[in-house]
Amino acid sequence: MLIEYGVWISRLVVGVLFGLSAFGKVADPVGTRKAVGEFGVPIRWVAGVAWGLPALEAVVVVAVLLPWTVLFGALLALLLLLVFTAAVARLLRRGEHPACSCFGAMSAAPIGTRTLVRNGVLLVLAALVAWGAVAYPQVPGVLPADDAVWLAVAAVLVAMLAWVWGEVHALRKRVDEQALSTLGAEGLPIGAVAPEFELLDVAGGRTNLASLLERGRQVLLVFVHPGCELCAALARELPRWQQRTASALTIVVVGNGDAAEHAEWGREQGLEDIPVLVQQGNEAALRYRVRGTPSAVLIDAEGRVAAPVARGAIAARELITQAKTVVRR
Repeated sequence: MLIEYGVWISRLVVGVLFGLSAFGKVADPVGTRKAVGEFGVPIRWVAGVAWGLPALEAVVVVAVLLPWTVLFGALLALLLLLVFTAAVARLLRRGEHPACSCFGAMSAAPIGTRTLVRNGVLLVLAALVAWGAVAYPQVPGVLPADDAVWLAVAAVLVAMLAWVWGEVHALRKRVDEQALSTLGAEGLPIGAVAPEFELLDVAGGRTNLASLLERGRQVLLVFVHPGCELCAALARELPRWQQRTASALTIVVVGNGDAAEHAEWGREQGLEDIPVLVQQGNEAALRYRVRGTPSAVLIDAEGRVAAPVARGAIAARELITQAKTVVRR
């Protein structure tokens, strides 16, 4: 019986994911058309593909929940995932990282290695659904009616919560962007409370500002881009600066884009002992009003902005020197 429950749950998970994807695309038609075009679809087909994709995803949702169409739904899901994964791999080989908008506005992060990993997991899940359709065609009929229903209701509630979370995330990003566009000055005022953030680190975990401040030290955020030679030159100096100021300063490198790319770049610059965090868009840079790389922001041990934004490698070095002088005092 446990296997039957697993078969039903796998169908519900696929249904929820494809349902969120379809709804997200319909709710954000402009972003969907933009993503379709950036994925290389000819202009004359963009509108049709932008509407056809959510329609096919909606077919998957309905098909995987009905016992007599579940195999068709699973095979359609596999086909869509294979086509999308091939398109992502082609773009990554060419060095292009457009936003996939897979779930509409709430998933506007650029594609990367994580996209391929996620698609691989979904392919395995869709394959399990196809296997379950053949091996256990009687599901969910063999399950107690109450169990089948409450599992379906739970799946719908999870989908709703995921959608609300995504909308809040997208709204927060738009607010950040609006704030940056309406407030012309770069950087936050000295003494302002440093905005909180939670970013992916290259080891696969997540790090926030609060955890960095727990050490009781100043925090220096160094914003970089892997393709920037000035950023690389500055980054190679950071381990030496960290050793000199280790008692009262934590240096953190912040990039944006693909975590695997930043991990490799960090190793090339010798940043094994310095945290390298990755934004999915520019969320941290927007909150701190940082407009270029390399740039640095100094946060005191109380969690307040301690100096103006240091734009450029020379200014960043001077800011580190300033932090070191403060430490000695």
